[in-house]
Amino acid sequence: MPTLYLIPTPLADGTAPQVLPPTITEVVAATDAYFVENLRTARRFITELKTGRVIDETTIHLLDKDTPQADTRKQIQELMERKRNAGVMSEAGCPGVAAPGAVVVGMAHKLGWKVVPLVGPSSILLALMASGLNGQSFVFHGYLPIDRNDRGRALRFMEKEAQQRLQTQIFMETPYRNNQLMGDIIAQCQPETRMCVVCNITAPDAFVQTKTIREWKSQLPDLHKKPTVFLLL
Repeated sequence: MPTLYLIPTPLADGTAPQVLPPTITEVVAATDAYFVENLRTARRFITELKTGRVIDETTIHLLDKDTPQADTRKQIQELMERKRNAGVMSEAGCPGVAAPGAVVVGMAHKLGWKVVPLVGPSSILLALMASGLNGQSFVFHGYLPIDRNDRGRALRFMEKEAQQRLQTQIFMETPYRNNQLMGDIIAQCQPETRMCVVCNITAPDAFVQTKTIREWKSQLPDLHKKPTVFLLL
C-alpha cells in the first residue's frame, strides 16, 4: 500500500534550515504527489528545498476548507491505483492541526494507506511550551467565532473552564483580526486572568509574553496581520 506523509512547513519565511530536519527534504525529493492547503506556498516550499524536483512535473491537489470531499476521495483513490506515495502540507506548520489535511488523512486510513507524520514546527505546542501556563491539561479551540457576541460568549466560557479546571485554553484568529480579538479579550476577561500572546513564533522578531489581563490592558501589542496564538489560564 502507498504511504501518506504529513509534511510540516516553516511557520516563518526563511527559517527552514533551523526548524526542519533533513528527513523533510529526503521525503519531498522522493514524493511527487501532494495535497496542499495553499498552492503558491506549497510550490515555493518545494522549490526552496532544492531537491532537484521539477515543480511542473509534480502533482499538486488543492485541499482547503472549500474543497469538495468527493474530489479529494477521487484523487487519493487514483494515487492508490497507481501505487504512488503522497504528501500533505498545510500553509504553515503541521498539517491536519487547525488545517484541512485531516480530511485526506482519514480517507487514507480507510483505504489502508500507511500514514507517517514527520517532525516539524507546531505553533500550538511551541506557544504552550513558551507560555509558562499549565502544560499538563490544555485544550485547543482553533479559531473563535467571527460574530462579536458569539466570540464574547466563547471567551467567557474559556475563562470559566480555565478557572474551574486549571486548564490552559488555546486559540487563534485570522491575523488581520488579531487586534480586534485582543480588544475583546481585554473587555471580556477578568483582570487577574493570565494570558500569553505568542506572535511570529520561530521568526527573528518573535514575540512571547505572559501577563495578566490587567497588565495587558496598559500596553497592547500591535498584532495586525501577524500569525498569533493566544493562551488563557
